[in-house]
Amino acid sequence: MKFNLVLASTSPFRQQLLQTLMLPFNCVNPDVDETAAKDETALALVKRLAEQKALAGANLIDQTSVPQLIIGSDQVAMINGQIIGKPNNIENAIAQLSAASGQAITFYTGLAVFNCDNQRMLSCVEPFTVHFKSLTEAQIRYYIDKEQPLYCAGSFKVEGLGIALFSRLEGDDPNTLIGLPLIRLIDLLAQHGVDVLSEASNNQSNNIGLKY
Repeated sequence: MKFNLVLASTSPFRQQLLQTLMLPFNCVNPDVDETAAKDETALALVKRLAEQKALAGANLIDQTSVPQLIIGSDQVAMINGQIIGKPNNIENAIAQLSAASGQAITFYTGLAVFNCDNQRMLSCVEPFTVHFKSLTEAQIRYYIDKEQPLYCAGSFKVEGLGIALFSRLEGDDPNTLIGLPLIRLIDLLAQHGVDVLSEASNNQSNNIGLKY
């Protein structure tokens, strides 16, 4: 199958993860309101946002005769029954890590792959639980100062110093915590007819006309 792959995200972490599949891809920046609807659950929120980002990404590219597969992803966490996302500032990051200290926190990553050719949307939600150590305020402030995780759900980067915050990780795919569950992504791509173990050398990824 010939296809163009597009990641609807400008996250460098998601881009680095997707590169490990050795499939050429382009990136677009979807403009999606990430506000949760009233009474919307964490699972429903990340699934909806992942799908909306994939659809928004589809609107940013010029359609070609080659099928376009658009990847959307979003992530939130639950702390004491409350949905949390990116802290965006130091004060919120301190509050998030203080609330998470000594707790088991589940992260939910929504993943969607949209085929522009046949309008088929496939999506899923992948959970991953992290068990935080009991952290002092000094440790929390030191970590935030060193890694500046202000645009990461939960206020940490597991691929960096953030690993020191945890006593245990629990889930199927640690890439989920970074924002792109690769095992599930490979499965969704397969359902769209793409085998990453045979398509990598045959993939046709043209320069796509992007609409900014």
